[in-house]
Amino acid sequence: MATGFLALLDDIAVLAKTAAASLDDLATAAVKASAKSAGVVIDDAAVTPQYVQGVSPQRELAVIKRITMGSLRNKFFFILPAAMVFTTWAPWILPIFLIAGGAYLAFEGAEKVLGWFGVHLHGDKESLTTAENPEEFENKLVAGAVRTDLILSAEIMLITLSNVEVDGFVDRLIILIIVAVLMTAVVYGAVAILVKMDDIGLVLAGSRSGVIGATGRGIVKVMPKVFTVLSVVGTIAMLWVGGHIFAKSLSDLGAHFFYNIAHDVAHALEPFGGAVAAWFGDTIYSAVLGIVLGLAIVGVVTLIGKIRNTKH
Repeated sequence: MATGFLALLDDIAVLAKTAAASLDDLATAAVKASAKSAGVVIDDAAVTPQYVQGVSPQRELAVIKRITMGSLRNKFFFILPAAMVFTTWAPWILPIFLIAGGAYLAFEGAEKVLGWFGVHLHGDKESLTTAENPEEFENKLVAGAVRTDLILSAEIMLITLSNVEVDGFVDRLIILIIVAVLMTAVVYGAVAILVKMDDIGLVLAGSRSGVIGATGRGIVKVMPKVFTVLSVVGTIAMLWVGGHIFAKSLSDLGAHFFYNIAHDVAHALEPFGGAVAAWFGDTIYSAVLGIVLGLAIVGVVTLIGKIRNTKH
């Protein structure tokens, strides 16, 4: 009897170890698959802080919490179910979604680049920042952030799904759940820290200690530059990821022209620096393709806008 009970415990231990190893493998696969979406994650983290501009410092974390919950709703109620349905019963549609998503990223990146040169396609957004009712103002900011998150989160999940190297509905679902939670925590955790860094700096600046006070003043002084750099890096990442997704997804559908050029550029630079030079060449080419594609879409959108205004 005792021997049978010990054997049962041993079997349970083996099953537990197997399950733990399986979950560990799935977590590793999730991290590996989501690495390709790093550019979108950076852009998400760069975009979100603008949605707490004009909010009182006491409400900043509350607003970020509301956006975080909206992001989780986007992922679990809309994106994840749709992604699982389409990839299970219509996997051929994933490259089409990715082409559209890559084009959108290129369009957004091109808009931001044009903004650096004073060209703003959407005009003045003053009405959004002058709401007389603080609650209405906050609700508008959160709604705008959640809409933007829907698009960026969809890109993250689709890119991840396209790089998942496991079979089986349940395994893919677990990986997407891990990625959804992980990316949300990383993005909005980083946003919360970034947004409150100036407050932390102000507290430190009031310290009687010369070193601590100087550190606080340095934080307050450098944070605007950090946001500027983060925005630039995010824009470049959008163009790079958008161009790469566009070329790779077209290649998956049989149109290899753009992807072959990326491969040729990487192969040509590989003798000068190995894999690093090849990656750098592929990245530069993808970013150039992204800005060209984005500017072309901007031109089409602008033309459509003029035609519609003319008709009215």
